[in-house]
Amino acid sequence: MEPSFRVMKTSALQVGPIRHRLEPRVRAHVFLCKLARYVRWHMERALAPMLLTDHDPEGARARRTSVVAPAERSEAGEQKARSQRTEDGQPARSFETLLEDLRTLTKNQIRIEGTEATFHRYSRPTPLQERAFDLLDVVYRM
Repeated sequence: MEPSFRVMKTSALQVGPIRHRLEPRVRAHVFLCKLARYVRWHMERALAPMLLTDHDPEGARARRTSVVAPAERSEAGEQKARSQRTEDGQPARSFETLLEDLRTLTKNQIRIEGTEATFHRYSRPTPLQERAFDLLDVVYRM
């Protein structure tokens, strides 16, 4: 449980230290931290082909000689770790680095000069961002 809380409190999730004294608030805070960790876990699994993590758990399991032996990387995972590249030749990233890349998307409010009329314009995602959205099965509006 403690390692999960340490991961949840990193800058990637931006869950800062909050001190509560009332039991319902403590329970709510713990729930939100666990929910954030669960969402991150699902995102890391979906984004594994883009990340430095091994994206072939079946291949890794097949290389393991015993259930008590240390975990092994799959051949694809070892190749990715050596080359620091994904199977499609793109640089492999950490989860935090990928989140930094995704944070560059913006929603801009544009006002037509000389009027009060405004509208929203979304930035165009990069190919990297489009790939991440595809893996997460997220539809990005423009």
